[in-house]
Amino acid sequence: MDRLKERTDLARRVAFLTQHGKQDLVKAPLESALGCELVHTDAYDTDQLGTFTREIARPGSQLDAARRKAQIGMTLTGAPVGLASEGTFGTDPFGGFMPWNTELLLWVDPAHPLEVTGIAHGPAQSLHRTVNSLDELMRFAQDAKFPEHHLVMRPEHEDHLQIVKNIHDEQTLVRTFAQLQAASANGLVFVENDLRAFCNPTRQALIRKACDDLIRKLQSLCPQCQSPGFWVQSRTAGLPCSACGQKTRLPIAEVWHCKPCQHEEQRPLASAAWADPSRCDFCNP
Repeated sequence: MDRLKERTDLARRVAFLTQHGKQDLVKAPLESALGCELVHTDAYDTDQLGTFTREIARPGSQLDAARRKAQIGMTLTGAPVGLASEGTFGTDPFGGFMPWNTELLLWVDPAHPLEVTGIAHGPAQSLHRTVNSLDELMRFAQDAKFPEHHLVMRPEHEDHLQIVKNIHDEQTLVRTFAQLQAASANGLVFVENDLRAFCNPTRQALIRKACDDLIRKLQSLCPQCQSPGFWVQSRTAGLPCSACGQKTRLPIAEVWHCKPCQHEEQRPLASAAWADPSRCDFCNP
């Protein structure tokens, strides 16, 4: 057994509270890499902490929600470590035009104490549309990558209280549309991608990437105290310009940080020795 798997702070029972099948995405890689035992529970309705379909607003931040899930999972299972997954959806950080998903996977070890987060970002399969005919609905379904990606529908508008989730076959789609259109005061039906993990393969891929990121961070041990999670906290600017030698705003080093013991190291970036003059405020003001 390698040194990492011998560490009792990783090779332990880890509670994972989820109702939406996320355990199938992370159990094998985590147990293989860390030597832990993932203990799944669905004994708490996580929809009470917020829903993507807006019936219940999520209190606090993405990280706050993940912490709450991890704590509930530990309480329910008696496991000493908690794992939690939380996703958010919005628009991309580049131009603000593309649906975007950020997935967070949180490892909580209260005994040490230790929190380590795995993060993944990427394009989301998160579309919505108001339709008034079956033809419009079927065009949207194609854009929404149905039936692999499931759908949610409700009459009239996006916040109507009557809602049907987990629509994953054409027969159910057509029947539900007819029922909701009949119940709609204006003949319109609001349809959107179901963003819960088991309904959205695009999201599943990002959860797997967040898991990979978490494993990398947990396998990075602090050189001072040997705690897991020794990772990049910030970058130091100052890469010199290849033309004039002045410092630029491009990074020259990374600051690695250990949360438990506060040890820090500045490590030079190996990616480039010099900055292009086009990125220099002196050569290209």
